[in-house]
Amino acid sequence: MSILIGWAEESLVPEKKVSLAGQFFERISEYVESEISVTAMAVEADGDYMIMASADVVNVGDHVMRIAREKFAKLNTEVDPRKIIVGATHTHTSIKVGTGTAREFSVPAQILQEFLPEGKGYKELVTPDETVLTPIEGLELITDKIALAADKAWKNRKEALYANEFGRVAVGMNRRVCYDDGSAQMWGDTNTANFISLEGGNDSGVELIYTFDTNKKLTGVVANIACPAQILEQRSFISADFWGRTKANLRAKFGDDIFLLGLCGAGGDQCPRDLVRWVNPETPIDDPNVKRPNYIERKADPSMYDVSGCNKVGKRISNEIISVFEEITEYKSEAVFKHKVIDLEVPLRKATIAEHDHAVRELEYYIAKNGDKDFNFEDNAKMHVHTGTIARFRRQQKEEVVPIEYHVVRFGDVAFATNPYELFQDFANVMKARSFARQTFIVQLACGSHGYLPTEKAEKGGHYSAYISSGDTGHEGGDLLTRETITEINKMFTE
Repeated sequence: MSILIGWAEESLVPEKKVSLAGQFFERISEYVESEISVTAMAVEADGDYMIMASADVVNVGDHVMRIAREKFAKLNTEVDPRKIIVGATHTHTSIKVGTGTAREFSVPAQILQEFLPEGKGYKELVTPDETVLTPIEGLELITDKIALAADKAWKNRKEALYANEFGRVAVGMNRRVCYDDGSAQMWGDTNTANFISLEGGNDSGVELIYTFDTNKKLTGVVANIACPAQILEQRSFISADFWGRTKANLRAKFGDDIFLLGLCGAGGDQCPRDLVRWVNPETPIDDPNVKRPNYIERKADPSMYDVSGCNKVGKRISNEIISVFEEITEYKSEAVFKHKVIDLEVPLRKATIAEHDHAVRELEYYIAKNGDKDFNFEDNAKMHVHTGTIARFRRQQKEEVVPIEYHVVRFGDVAFATNPYELFQDFANVMKARSFARQTFIVQLACGSHGYLPTEKAEKGGHYSAYISSGDTGHEGGDLLTRETITEINKMFTE
C-alpha cells in the first residue's frame, strides 16, 4: 500500500496580548517576534495511521489533549482521536493556558500564600488587564487550533515518498552543575573552585524525516532535537524561539509551502546554553539563578538569552537540514506502519515525614525573616522546593500512582516513542541504545505534562528540576517507562 501523508499548519497568534508561560513571574507580550503555530503531519500506511502535531507552547497538559480530541471528534469521524499525538516545543514565549482545575505545579505558590502572615500577600510584577488574553481564552484557542490542524492534515493526505536521514548539530547542552559537596544546581555557576563537572552529557544528533510528493518535490521536514526551545525564555514577546527561525530559513530556501514539524527530544536536563563558556544576557533578566558575580567574558556563542543567539541556533539547524537534504538518494514509497497508544501507571514520587517537616520549618523561618513585606516571584522561586514538598506530601495521602499516556510508532525502520515529561537524557540514551529500530525519535512533553523526570543521580544532587515536586514521578518511574518503551518498540520490530 502506498504511503499517504498530509500536512497542515495553524497560527496560534491571537489578536490580544498574552500572558507568557514558563517563568515564575508574570510577563505580558509586547509584540510578536516570530509566529507561534501548531503544525500537524498525518501518516497512513500498512493499515494503520497517526496524526503527529507540534505546538509552540510550553506544554500540552492532559486537559489540553482531552479537549482538543473532543473538538477533533466533532470535525472528523474517520480517525480515533487517541491516535493524535501532540508535543510541545517548550517555548517559554507563548500563551499561558488555563487548566480549569488546580495543577500541582502551580500549587506551591498557593501554599506560600497559606503561610503568609495576615495582611501580607503575593504580588505579581504586572497584572493582566482586559487587553490580555485570559488563560481560559488561551485554552480555547490552542485546543481549537490543534483540532483544526489535525483534521486538515488528515484531509490533505496524498500519495507520498519519504526519506529518513540523520544529521548532527550542536544545540542542547547539560544545564545541571555538580559541586564538590555532592550537590547540583540547575543553571549553576561553573566559575567557582567548588565546580567539578556537568551532571551529564548532551545529544547532538538530529533525527530527520523528509516527505515528498510523488514527483520528489519536498513537502515537509520532521526534525527531532534533544533540547527545549527556550533561548528567549525570559523575554516579553511572542516567539517560536529557534524553531521559528529554523522554519523561516527553510521557507526562504524551499518556498513558503514547506512544513516543519519540530519535535523536542529528551531535554529535561538540557538547554541551549554553554554553562562553561558562559555568556551573559545582552540585557538584564529576572532570574536569581543565572547571576554571575565572577563573570569573565568568553569567546563563544552570542547570548543564548537573546535574538542573536536564537538566530545562530536556527541557522545551525536549518543549514544541517539543507545539507542532509542535498545528499538524499533513497526515496521510499512503502513502509511497515504500526501505532500503539499505551496507558501506564508510574509510581508517585513521595516525600518523607522528615522532608515534609523540614520544609515546613524552612518555610516558616523564611517568612518570619521576611514577613515585613509583600511576597513576589523571587520568594516563590526560593521557597518552591519547600512549598512543593508540602504539596506532594498532601497529594500522596490520596494517590499512589500516576496514570500517563505514551505512544510507540513504527514507521518503516524508524521508531517514535513519546512521553509526557521533561525527560532527562540518560533515559532516552538507554531507549535509543537498546531499540531494535534503525533510528529512534524520542518525543518528550507529548500528550500530557507531568513535569521533570530526573535520574537517581540528579535526585541526590537536588535543586530545581530534580526535587520532589519537580515532577510527579522519580527515577523509579523513569526506569519503568524506559523498560516498557524498549519492550514496546522491540515488539514492533520482531512480531
